[in-house]
Amino acid sequence: MGNLSDKTLFLLDMDGTIYLDDQVFDGTMEFLQYVKERGGKYLFLTNNSSRGVGAYLEKMERLGIPAAREDFLTSVDVTIRYLQKHHAGALCYVSGTRTFRQQLEEAGIRVTDQLEDGIGVLVAGFDTELTFQKLEDSCILLNRGVPFVATNPDWVCPTWYGYVPDCGSVCEMLYRATGRRPQFLGKPEPEMALLAMEQGGFSREETVILGDRLYTDIACGVNAGIDACFVLSGEGTLEDLKTSPVQPTHIYENIRAVLEAMRS
Repeated sequence: MGNLSDKTLFLLDMDGTIYLDDQVFDGTMEFLQYVKERGGKYLFLTNNSSRGVGAYLEKMERLGIPAAREDFLTSVDVTIRYLQKHHAGALCYVSGTRTFRQQLEEAGIRVTDQLEDGIGVLVAGFDTELTFQKLEDSCILLNRGVPFVATNPDWVCPTWYGYVPDCGSVCEMLYRATGRRPQFLGKPEPEMALLAMEQGGFSREETVILGDRLYTDIACGVNAGIDACFVLSGEGTLEDLKTSPVQPTHIYENIRAVLEAMRS
């Protein structure tokens, strides 16, 4: 178990960790400033594939949180890398938002949202534009045996009024209909954390992940072999720890408590 004051790369979940909807949590600004003052680096990690980094930059600016494009690492980044490595040149049916398709296309991935000949991969993301047609097309492709890739396994996405079904819930529906499960690529898989360390030249000992979900954020840290801070400001609760197969390195009430622990 490493001391937080020794960490130099901080992988930060956003929703439920540093803010919730348009409410910035107390301590967030001071935490980010303190990391920079110590010569460290933070990266904002998100499993949300429904929108691009541009939308997050606009939100950060609106909330007053300093951020640039290079401060983000998303499940879309990991998905692009996976498709380029394992399905180079394949035509991908994308069950996701228009923004998600555009990001894949801009990275050189061949994409479609129409059922057509030659589709080699089904790619699912958090789809705020979900239609029954996409569900039906996905079932047809899965019954044909097409490889199935999904950006993230999150059951829900937090909102100001509660939660909405996320990519994991939709993939569970498809499993119930077809018996097929996807290869998930975002948290809790280790790829996002490993990519962050690789790109920045950081070691496991220098890196820590902070998040409010045991089954994605904390599990990502465990799977990547890095320390993980569980914050109780979002979805996860202390009660969840009793039945969770993964356990965090540290537990804090919120980002303010993390900051105080680093200072002490």
